[in-house]
Amino acid sequence: MQPTKSRHYVIVFAVTLAILSYIDRVAISTAAPFISKDLNFSKTEMGYIFGAFGFAYALFEIPGGWMGDWMGARKVLMRIVMWWSAFTVATGWMFSFWSMWVTRFLFGAGEAGCFPNLTKAYTTWLPKNEQVRAQGITWLSARWGGAFTGPLVIAVFKLMNWRNAFAVFGAIGVVWAFFFYRWYRDNPAEHPSVNKGELDIIQASAQKAESHGDVPWGKLIGRGSVWGLWVQYFLLSYPWYFYITWLPTYLQEHWHLNGEDASRLQIFPLFFGGIGALLSGFISPRLAARIGCTGKARRIMATLGFAGAAAFMYTTTQMGAALPAMIAMGLASFCNDLVMPNAWGACMDVGGKFAGTLSGSMNMMGNFAGLAAPLIAPYILLYTNNDWNQVLTVMAGVYLCGAFVWPFIDPVTPLKQD
Repeated sequence: MQPTKSRHYVIVFAVTLAILSYIDRVAISTAAPFISKDLNFSKTEMGYIFGAFGFAYALFEIPGGWMGDWMGARKVLMRIVMWWSAFTVATGWMFSFWSMWVTRFLFGAGEAGCFPNLTKAYTTWLPKNEQVRAQGITWLSARWGGAFTGPLVIAVFKLMNWRNAFAVFGAIGVVWAFFFYRWYRDNPAEHPSVNKGELDIIQASAQKAESHGDVPWGKLIGRGSVWGLWVQYFLLSYPWYFYITWLPTYLQEHWHLNGEDASRLQIFPLFFGGIGALLSGFISPRLAARIGCTGKARRIMATLGFAGAAAFMYTTTQMGAALPAMIAMGLASFCNDLVMPNAWGACMDVGGKFAGTLSGSMNMMGNFAGLAAPLIAPYILLYTNNDWNQVLTVMAGVYLCGAFVWPFIDPVTPLKQD
């Protein structure tokens, strides 16, 4: 029997959701100058507002991933998207620092668990040889969604104010949630469009679809490689959060660009990052086949990614014009995202049927950097007479630390054999 290809629709839903999630979370960085002007926020206050998202996102990652393992991704993703869409809309209603901080905190709590549950869906719907490639496609889409958010937001602001723009962005999520809930099933064997031929291909993965809450917490916390995944993702996320928070302000203050010119150049990091994620998703499995070891291939790709990101980020500080600086930063982001499919692929292999929980814990640690990075940058600027190059130098150092973590990670051995 010729197998159907219904499993690829899971990738379509994941790609569109990844794009949407990054539009909703990156829009505030482009809107920040408008919001700060209207509500009279200082740079430090805006840093705390940026950090509110990362703080909440980190806190609720493990509960969000665990709920996907327990209840299934269908119900949890429906709740996630409806929640964050509501608080995207509510962002446009805010009137003070604390009202905005609370709203962005609740927005972050809503988005938490999105990517762990998409990883859970990949773990149960895709055969093993397609999983890392799907992660690469997903992160390409997420990065490109964020990359083009700046120009998109500037274009929307020509038609309406920032308050109404957030209402439009939030409404799109409701549409996605409706179609996803109608189509998706937690177990592909229960989906009417999956025939026996396709089920034979994904049978081993589909067996992981059973809902459960018996996470082996002792093994998870006691595994050194799990700690390694946590640490490397914090180190990866710290510089990356600059791209979706302070980058437009850096371009306007350090290079004295207007908002429209800055929005065009801020495309570079996330655009290049998406290419890195896609290439890594395709190259890593081929490298693994060539050297005969998936774990070694992932360690090589991730270590090179961190080292390259450190070198290019430092190079950014040596540039004398905005365009070459942003090309160098784009290459740093490209190297950043060589790591991504390997880190999330490790969560699928090591986590197995607990992939939602493990990837949630990794993303939690990464997003504590989302709290730290936006808050630390204003203080570096304060004590260095507004020297943005010092902010970038710290980020290069953080990347370099990541290159020394990956050689000690076992990214393939499962926590618990089925």
